[in-house]
Amino acid sequence: MYRTVRSDGVAEKEFKNSVFIGHVIPIRNEEDAKAFVNSLKGRYSDANHNVSAYLIKNGSSLVAKYDDDGEPAGSSGKPVFKVLELKELTNVAVVVTRYFGGIKLGFGGLSRAYREAAVAAIEEAGIIEVHETVALELKLSYSDMQPVKKLVEECGAVLDEKYSDIVELSVEVRKGTEDDLISRIADLTRNRADVSFIDN
Repeated sequence: MYRTVRSDGVAEKEFKNSVFIGHVIPIRNEEDAKAFVNSLKGRYSDANHNVSAYLIKNGSSLVAKYDDDGEPAGSSGKPVFKVLELKELTNVAVVVTRYFGGIKLGFGGLSRAYREAAVAAIEEAGIIEVHETVALELKLSYSDMQPVKKLVEECGAVLDEKYSDIVELSVEVRKGTEDDLISRIADLTRNRADVSFIDN
């Protein structure tokens, strides 16, 4: 299980005439993060700074990066990144755009402004808990289809159904429950069902 944002979020904050626009999205990988950062840098190319941070976890692999985009080192990207850590969020990318308003904020003021814009965008998006899943392919007879389908729907979801001389079900279950489900399917079908893992 991990925590991420429910959807895209945007929030605007003003500090001493400078405007800070926070954007956040859920992501799957570093390519998603880079595309998001680049798209906002293009969209807000007239802004003074587009500060970014992202945190991605896939299995045991962790990618954690932030960029101050020309602001004083550690004044902007790091505080935005710390928000992700404090809220225990992963698979999230944040960009905070700054339009300078003519008044210098100082290191502490910059940190606070960037942090608050990131927090506001995350609050706008909402936070959810995501359970990791495992995909399985089941090949079974028509006579076994209904009881197996009912069993799967109690603990997971049927993603796809194909019918030929046999029934093929693509199913998804919460990671850690797959062995129990496979055992129950074997019992229910008297080992007639063929179960295999689908690579994600």
